[in-house]
Amino acid sequence: MIRRAQAADAGPVIALWRDCGLTRPWNDPGQDFARALAAEAATILVAQEEGGAIAGSVMLGDDGHRGWVYYLAVAPVARGTGLGRALMAEAEAWLRARGCPKIQLMVREGNAEALGFYEALGLERQGVVTLGRFLND
Repeated sequence: MIRRAQAADAGPVIALWRDCGLTRPWNDPGQDFARALAAEAATILVAQEEGGAIAGSVMLGDDGHRGWVYYLAVAPVARGTGLGRALMAEAEAWLRARGCPKIQLMVREGNAEALGFYEALGLERQGVVTLGRFLND
């Protein structure tokens, strides 16, 4: 079952992100979770097992120009079951319903497994370089 996340899901979802190696010391996943739930143009979808445990999640954002995917996570025991594909299908449906013309995401260099997964879904590498800096120095 895939549904929109609620505030009470924060702990299990953040634990999943950590288990999947998606968090970094310079990003506060609790803040990311809270900001996504509070924003009108963002959401988090979660896949819940029959027993109630969260087996997958994906964070989405609509910046008014593109739809973005963040924190796609599938519990290691649930990988290979199609759950990642199902989460991405729901993510695309959410973005399409908002009128987003394109879906984009970032994958860390060297993450061949993730790149292969997304390429199998028809996503293509884009000829851009991502630049950034932290605003809270």
